[in-house]
Amino acid sequence: MGSLYELKRLIHFGPLIALFVIFICYTMSIIDSMLWLLPTHNGIAGKLNVLVLTIWLALILGNFFRAILGGPGYVPKNWVPEDKNDTKYLQFCQVCQGYKPPRAHHCRKCERCVLKMDHHCPWINNCCGHFNHTNFVLFVFFAPIGCMHALIVMVATVWSQVFRRAEYLQIAIRPVNFSINAFLMNLFASGLAFGTIVAVGVLFYYQMKNVITNSTGIEQWIIEKAEDRRRTEEEGTFKYPYNLGKLKNILEVLNFSFRPHGNGYVWPVAKGCHQFTLTIEQIKQKHEKRSRMVPFDIIKSYSGWWFPCTLGICTCARVPCSDEPRIAVCPGDRVIVSRGQKYWLYGNKVQKDEEKRIRGWFPRKCGLRVPEQNVRRENNGTPVNS
Repeated sequence: MGSLYELKRLIHFGPLIALFVIFICYTMSIIDSMLWLLPTHNGIAGKLNVLVLTIWLALILGNFFRAILGGPGYVPKNWVPEDKNDTKYLQFCQVCQGYKPPRAHHCRKCERCVLKMDHHCPWINNCCGHFNHTNFVLFVFFAPIGCMHALIVMVATVWSQVFRRAEYLQIAIRPVNFSINAFLMNLFASGLAFGTIVAVGVLFYYQMKNVITNSTGIEQWIIEKAEDRRRTEEEGTFKYPYNLGKLKNILEVLNFSFRPHGNGYVWPVAKGCHQFTLTIEQIKQKHEKRSRMVPFDIIKSYSGWWFPCTLGICTCARVPCSDEPRIAVCPGDRVIVSRGQKYWLYGNKVQKDEEKRIRGWFPRKCGLRVPEQNVRRENNGTPVNS
């Protein structure tokens, strides 16, 4: 069942678009090489060019499928550490009904806790986590290189056919007409290749920044908040525990085994740190976050639609630039808000069933902030968000 579930991940717009781009760029560059760019393709240069293009394809697809099908590694549901005393240093996941190991986070798309979660990538329709991090980094490394090679072939083909066609016809052994359709297909494929080089190249840059510091995208956010958080003298300056030095950091992910080191539960840490240095910091940050949460009573209904035209032009036009969910609310509901924008608020919907957590964005016009004295009266002097 597990393998079948991973195969279903391929039936998604992300992997399908990625495969479409790879197929178009590779096919067009091979056709160009065989028909127009290198008419003497039976020579060493022609064969070498086709061979290298095929090698790029194999490396791209190999790492792409391994990143999807191999998966990031999921924490078993109801997971508890062997030493029960360690639970006081770990966060508890209400959805998975288990504790999160160090560096693990819950992904709302996968609906599971993921080992060393970096982010959920739509292009592989899976999380980038501990076990597929190496393949993901190699995929975003080889994809721009392969597209750059294909782009050079396609640009050179168009140049030779449009601007040097007379010279080409004199040396061609078996000339094939370079029609307007061929020109348009090259133009289309070149655009896809150039877009991939830029977009995936930027992604590779940020991935390598994380690899060099042995961190993830989520941990970078935690580090920033730790540096901004007001700390006591006993706590001292925050030290990121997984920074082992540039070379060791790189070898944790990129090495000759082509697999990351470790089992995803226990990690080598820097001197002066321990396994729970980061989890303790996360718990303290969440306590501070809860202390700043504000309850809102809902006074207007909202269906969860992304563009609620009935709530005003500004609300409709200034939707949050985020893939986070929207939540439906109706009068009588209460939402504990943790952050917000001018026209939208983000929070957790209060429910009788505490195991189910519904959180997301809703229009500010739909809610009315609960006065502090009312909150204290309802909770006998204890704030609802403590």
